[in-house]
Amino acid sequence: MAQTKVKSELIDGGLGTDWQSTIQTSNFTAVAEKGYFVNTASGAVTVTLPSSPALGDTVAISDYGGSAATNNITIESPNNIQGSSINKLLNKNNNSVELVYSDSTKGWIISSDSNNALVDDIVVVNYLVIAGGGSGGDGDMAGSGGGGGAGGYRASYNNEPSGGGGSSETELNLLLSTNYTVTVGAGGAAASGAGGNNGSDSVFHTITSIGGGGGARANQAGSNGGSGGGGGAQNAGSGTANQGYDGGGGYHAGPYYPNGGGGGAGAAGDTASSGSVSSRNGGAGVASTITGSSVTRGGGGAMGRYNTSSSGGSGGSGGGGNSAQAGGANLGGGGGGTSTGSSSGAGGSGVVILRYSGTKTITIGSGLTGTTTTVGSDKVTTFTAGTGNIQIN
Repeated sequence: MAQTKVKSELIDGGLGTDWQSTIQTSNFTAVAEKGYFVNTASGAVTVTLPSSPALGDTVAISDYGGSAATNNITIESPNNIQGSSINKLLNKNNNSVELVYSDSTKGWIISSDSNNALVDDIVVVNYLVIAGGGSGGDGDMAGSGGGGGAGGYRASYNNEPSGGGGSSETELNLLLSTNYTVTVGAGGAAASGAGGNNGSDSVFHTITSIGGGGGARANQAGSNGGSGGGGGAQNAGSGTANQGYDGGGGYHAGPYYPNGGGGGAGAAGDTASSGSVSSRNGGAGVASTITGSSVTRGGGGAMGRYNTSSSGGSGGSGGGGNSAQAGGANLGGGGGGTSTGSSSGAGGSGVVILRYSGTKTITIGSGLTGTTTTVGSDKVTTFTAGTGNIQIN
């Protein structure tokens, strides 16, 4: 007997997915109630979901070529997907997904996802953000200038530590094709007849490293900063938690007043213990392999000479300036202090280094100086000056 009624399950569930025979190999806009076989063997493909969906509309996508892990299938929508504006990626081979439209709040909901193949379309970025170092302080007839503190040091790569004894931080999950700000902090200007100047902050998105503290003048106090400036007869500058160490203290009695070394990312600056101390060194920096080789950065500046027979100190490893010498450029090193009648060492400029998937590309906006290299399966972009926006795609 011929069927004369439409079964209720067909009314409730529709007539099923209408799979399209044409294999999709380039970007396209999907139509509701249809399924698509997508072949990314020749390159990634973006699927745009319908712009004006109705409750219950469905779209199905299947990795036809078994190459989605290499060339992802991006699913985007002018409406939300799973309650978020973040695009989704189908990034596992030989998997299929189906999405159904719910409402304007949640948008498209994943109704079927073989092997949990659909993930957020984001890029994981590791970073090393170092601020500009502080300059050393000038001396006077009674004592030397303190060493400048290194710029604040924050790191996330490979479980390597941040400054000040801090642990490695958490990498950032960033949206693609979205502007993020990068600022490379300048070093503090050299000082003459005054205490040292603080370095400028370096910034990447939500990560801010504080400029290094300027070294003290003679028997004054060092400045606080990412790492603290070396102190005189008053206190040394304090470092910032999880960014850098304190500067070293100066000697508080006469007839001479040797100042302390600037704090580094990896150690505090040396403290002068007597009026006969001839040299106090800057604190050591911290090593990172984010660029593919181990480089130490963030050394504190040395104290300056405090009389004609003293030699001054040595800068900390990682760009700390020796007595009256500048801190290392793009290392965030503190500048060395000096004796009276000459200029101190300027602080070294900071740096921002990003490491991310080698399948992505970066656009560097105007105002920034940056270069990109490939390290293994990753890309590494090093910013050495300026401020501006970047995008990763």
